[in-house]
Amino acid sequence: MSGTPARGRRLRFDGWIAGLGTTSGVRIVVGHWPRSPFGPFSDVMLERADGERLLLAPTPGTADFIGATYAFDTVRVVPVEVTVAGRVWTVAAEPLRLRFATGGRGALGHLLRAVPGALAGRPAWSALTDRPARLLMPGVRTRGSAGGGRREWYGARDLRPVTSLSATFEGRDLGALAPVEPPVRFGFGSVPRRPAVTRVTTTVELGAG
Repeated sequence: MSGTPARGRRLRFDGWIAGLGTTSGVRIVVGHWPRSPFGPFSDVMLERADGERLLLAPTPGTADFIGATYAFDTVRVVPVEVTVAGRVWTVAAEPLRLRFATGGRGALGHLLRAVPGALAGRPAWSALTDRPARLLMPGVRTRGSAGGGRREWYGARDLRPVTSLSATFEGRDLGALAPVEPPVRFGFGSVPRRPAVTRVTTTVELGAG
């Protein structure tokens, strides 16, 4: 994507968001976007146990956009590679090495898969599901205000639990899989407390900032 998007323009990202906790206290959010205004890309948001928020993005353009939409203490532009082989995900984003596996979808996953994709991608649908999402998964929001005067909507289309994880950050083992606790603080909402991969259509409306 070239140039500066106009204020009020809505940008759509189709892909997956993985929210993971570890016994070391580090929480990780992986975005994997086969379809986006920037072309296919992946990114990693990481919050350390001491609260430092780090973004790993593959290009200056994606780093600028994500950094203006969410809040980080540190932003690094590094290659981010995500490989999905069946239920096993592998993420390489220096200084992070991550591998995790997903399990079978539960009742909520089946319910989300029944929602037509065209409907799930509409901001009005995300606004309608915001309250039920907050009741079912405390901390999760499907709409809200982002950085730079932007607005954002999440339309979930599938959900699978994460069942195992191995990860290192800067060469240190992050421990075993754990709940995402405390909630991550990159934006207006967190990911589910129980580690999961969510199929999602994200819409970002640009503001004045």
